[in-house]
Amino acid sequence: MVTLKDIAAEAGVSITTVANVVHHRKSRVSPEQLERIRGIIEREHYVPSMSARSLANQHSHIIGVITHLTPQNTGSTMSDPFLGLFVEGIEKRTREEGYYVMVRAAEDVRDLAVLSRSWHLSGLILTGMFQDEFFEAAANLDVPFVLIDSYVDAPDVYSVGLEDEKGGYLATRHLLERGHRSIAFASPTIRTGGVIEQRLRGYRRALEEFGMRFDPNLIFTQEISVDEGKQLGHILSGRPGITGVFASADILAAGIIAGMAECGVSVPGGKSIVGFDDNYLAQLTVPGLTTIHQDAEQKGILATNMILSQVRHQEMEERKVILPVRLVERGSVRHL
Repeated sequence: MVTLKDIAAEAGVSITTVANVVHHRKSRVSPEQLERIRGIIEREHYVPSMSARSLANQHSHIIGVITHLTPQNTGSTMSDPFLGLFVEGIEKRTREEGYYVMVRAAEDVRDLAVLSRSWHLSGLILTGMFQDEFFEAAANLDVPFVLIDSYVDAPDVYSVGLEDEKGGYLATRHLLERGHRSIAFASPTIRTGGVIEQRLRGYRRALEEFGMRFDPNLIFTQEISVDEGKQLGHILSGRPGITGVFASADILAAGIIAGMAECGVSVPGGKSIVGFDDNYLAQLTVPGLTTIHQDAEQKGILATNMILSQVRHQEMEERKVILPVRLVERGSVRHL
């Protein structure tokens, strides 16, 4: 198997120069050297050893995308289409920079510590963190990290978020503007300091703006999955007074639509529904799902840029980025 030393000898350069090419540090290599070294690498099908690299410098070039699973939502995260689009953005940037992605779920503090130590992770992208011991453990690992969709009160921490409250407001207002007055709010468990709480605040703000009283009996919580959504669709089908539904995720909305269809309730004829995310499910449902758009791929790209800036000790102008949302109308809401 060809080694860095072999490539360097044939190219007539130092091993460090070859390593710079392998690790995508192209600014340190002349165009002529770059072309010559790349030609040898391609011809010999050279692949760098990740384990050797990790042992040599305690830096694996692996960025971990870590979600914290609790007993209530174990198993649901990896099936969420949002994660696929989000990771796609991360993979795109890491590939450009010679890094790799590991997507893992960490159930507790010990699991997180073992994961980071075993793989010598270059950085952590942490989704849905709360101000708790798990976050404190992550912050004390001495590994660069970025928070995604988190409302943790830590001003110096890098984070990428969303206009969650505005999204909840736009979705609910859209239903209200079309004559709906009994609107269900469907989501996973609502935790203080989380994105769902913010979307609920937007829901309540829209109701207040239209002079509507908030009714806690219209709040339905369950896990985010198609099966859970279908079960909720069955329940909502038996509530004729409810004419509109705001689901906090498209995967949940898709499940609700399917469940209501099994009960003979059509969308939007029987009930109207608005989702959140605007992933591929929004275009596959029948009818197409009116939803709140967020750019999950861009969120992944920004998170990766933030990690790389920390790894390279480069300051970014903004440590906290809030991405915009907008309503995308399709066919799941009707005028009453």
